[in-house]
Amino acid sequence: MAANTNIELRQKMMYSLFVRNHTTEGTFAAVEKDLDRIQALGTDIIWFMPIQPTGVLNRKGRDGSPYAIKDYRKVDPALGTMEDFRHLTDEIHKRGMQCILDVVYNHTSPDSWLIENHPDWFKRDAQGNTVTLVPDWSDIADLDYGKEELWQYQIDTLKMWAEMVDGFRCDVAPRVPVEFWRQAREAVEQVRPGAIWLAESTEKHFIKFIRSQGGYCATDSQLYEVFDICYDYDIWPSFLHYVKGKDAHPLSLYLDEIEKQEGTYPENFVKLRCLENHDQDRIAHHVEDKRSILNWTALSFLLKGTAFVYAGQERMLSHRPSIFEKDATDFSGGEDISGFIARCAKIKRTELTADGIYGSFGDDDKDVAYLWCKMGQECVVGIFSLKGYTGEIAAHMADGSYENLLTEEMVGVSEGRLTHDGTPIIIRTHTDALLEREMRMYL
Repeated sequence: MAANTNIELRQKMMYSLFVRNHTTEGTFAAVEKDLDRIQALGTDIIWFMPIQPTGVLNRKGRDGSPYAIKDYRKVDPALGTMEDFRHLTDEIHKRGMQCILDVVYNHTSPDSWLIENHPDWFKRDAQGNTVTLVPDWSDIADLDYGKEELWQYQIDTLKMWAEMVDGFRCDVAPRVPVEFWRQAREAVEQVRPGAIWLAESTEKHFIKFIRSQGGYCATDSQLYEVFDICYDYDIWPSFLHYVKGKDAHPLSLYLDEIEKQEGTYPENFVKLRCLENHDQDRIAHHVEDKRSILNWTALSFLLKGTAFVYAGQERMLSHRPSIFEKDATDFSGGEDISGFIARCAKIKRTELTADGIYGSFGDDDKDVAYLWCKMGQECVVGIFSLKGYTGEIAAHMADGSYENLLTEEMVGVSEGRLTHDGTPIIIRTHTDALLEREMRMYL
């Protein structure tokens, strides 16, 4: 693991936005006007999707993907000026938040500044054409990290941006050598001490595909040598199978995948716990019942790792905006659950500890998930009805009356059972019953 990873990232909430689609104006100045609302959600870190100019050659859609970057060291003039972005980051810092910037270092657009000025820094086929190992990525050209001069250029670029931002989200991080990221982190540390490093790690099928094509692709375990946070794509297929109800995929199997992370990664690993993002359909696309969405939301905040909200998730929007053309997020649509997210963020920040002992198990018959974080003699427990079950369930805690930290209402446990009304429950208790149950599984 990166030696200086701050595990307090497990108590943070990250909010991701794409400037072009965040407002009707699609500018830095318009995002700045929204900062107070974003902060009120409980946001600690804002992740800006790429803000650089987009290439024109082989462009997808009318406006092109932000991940087909034309010039790493400039901003898209349609969003504003570099000074506008600097002012935006200053305003974020004034509010006590941090911000990270997307880094797209596996590739550029086919008409990028780098291709024009350093054509030898790109991978090419036998005919000399630029290539990409992923056929669907027809609007990009893969960089060649076998060229040492490329490394210094990329690191100098990161140092430039680190004057303004607090870290980086690294796109397709496994396709770039871990040793490059190690050197980049060391260099950025001199400019921005304690910078945050988030890797878009990938799921096993992508890793296998890239390697089958003769390409380099690192695993989460390798990335954790350098990065603070990795995606939870290692368990994403299990999540999708369960949430879509495919292949009789039970809840316990999904939760078991989460438990496996404890036995796979370093002790101080941090995962990004998301239900949706710009590449994945929104949770409201998969789940129509509001109570189920609230349960999934609360569960994601109680999991060990950094909580994540994709712009528009706070309105339970089902439409995932296109990244290939202007598609402004409709913050007047859907149903506002901002207050609920803010309560989840507060619980994560004030009720949990970064070094707590986390655990989970599921009731497959009722689709109820039990999660907990044990801190000394106290335990914060979440009970989540993920498919709307209402009725009596096992409580796995001592009889008594407990305050639901999400609602301030009381929850009664009698003879080891409680009545679940389908809404999420998070309580604080002194009991070790949940941990005792887990231990019995291994004795």
